[in-house]
Amino acid sequence: MGASRELPFPAGYHHLAEQKVIGSGTAAFDAAVLHLFDWGMHRDSGLDVRAGAPKAVPGTEVELGWGIGVARLRFRCRVVYVVDEPHRRGFAYGTLARHPESGEERFIVEQLSDGTVRAAVSAFSKPGRWFTRFGGPAGRAVQNVMARRYLEALVVSVRTAR
Repeated sequence: MGASRELPFPAGYHHLAEQKVIGSGTAAFDAAVLHLFDWGMHRDSGLDVRAGAPKAVPGTEVELGWGIGVARLRFRCRVVYVVDEPHRRGFAYGTLARHPESGEERFIVEQLSDGTVRAAVSAFSKPGRWFTRFGGPAGRAVQNVMARRYLEALVVSVRTAR
């Protein structure tokens, strides 16, 4: 695991890449990084989060819940690496057994030289369960919607921190 560190992502998978400018300056960068690493981005995107640690660190397992009542789905992942550079922070997790998809998802917050803070969500995945194989493009559409929700959650976290 950890194949999401380098581009291009592995062949044979659906690739996702979304990015958004979320603010400007060191305070915006710090707020977004904190919200990412403490699972706030996931919670504010509408997911129930049960993590093995309060912060995302390598080896942390996280169970994400999505849906309502008996229609609630649970997805388990494990943080496979952390990016910890002065102006670029983030992590990636890989899916675990019984996850609807098989692959990795990477979350990065970076501060550019002009102070602009940008967040990116990228992933490679393929169906991991019968219902995602059967659902075809619907699974990819949900993944794209969630990536945009993650980015918007970071925008809100930066605005709130001001």
